[in-house]
Amino acid sequence: MKSFERFLSLLATIPDPRRAEGKLYQLPYVLLFSILAIVSGANSYRGIRTFIKVHRRKLNKAFKISWKRPPAHTAIRYILQGLTAADVEKTFREHAASLNLGVATTSDIRVVAFDGKTLRGSFDNFNDAKAKQLLSAFTVDTALVLAHVEIDEKSNEIPAVQSLLEELDVAGLIVTCDAMHCQKKHSKPPPSRTPI
Repeated sequence: MKSFERFLSLLATIPDPRRAEGKLYQLPYVLLFSILAIVSGANSYRGIRTFIKVHRRKLNKAFKISWKRPPAHTAIRYILQGLTAADVEKTFREHAASLNLGVATTSDIRVVAFDGKTLRGSFDNFNDAKAKQLLSAFTVDTALVLAHVEIDEKSNEIPAVQSLLEELDVAGLIVTCDAMHCQKKHSKPPPSRTPI
């Protein structure tokens, strides 16, 4: 499928955690099929395997591959857990940026919104861990998530937004944030200190 070629080539840049002899299933296809399974409602490694098993012939035909059977759920788990979050995030940022450039908009005004959310079901009472918080940057006109970062457990959105602003190219764009970011000390450079 031509529409997936660019995305598959980006997925191929993610380092594969497996040894050379353990690469029966190519990493870009495992990742793509896992994404398709999750978007279709799978919420476990077994669910991903079931999706691939049910659609294996169609996937083989569409992507010109020849998988005789789907990977085991333990193999999918090993592959996905072996990936580095930073490598995956970098790839998805590149993909979102390329999609965002290719989308024609009716307005010349581009708006990037920053918003933090608590991930439902991410708290862990057994280990006394708080729920995870995630900060996302997304374009309002194209509805694409450009990037996201996890907010430190002992912090809030403010340093996360400042960090993400440094990483993303938002020059010439309107940036929106929650009211908590309307503090004078964030909009002014720190005063220079002179010795007395």
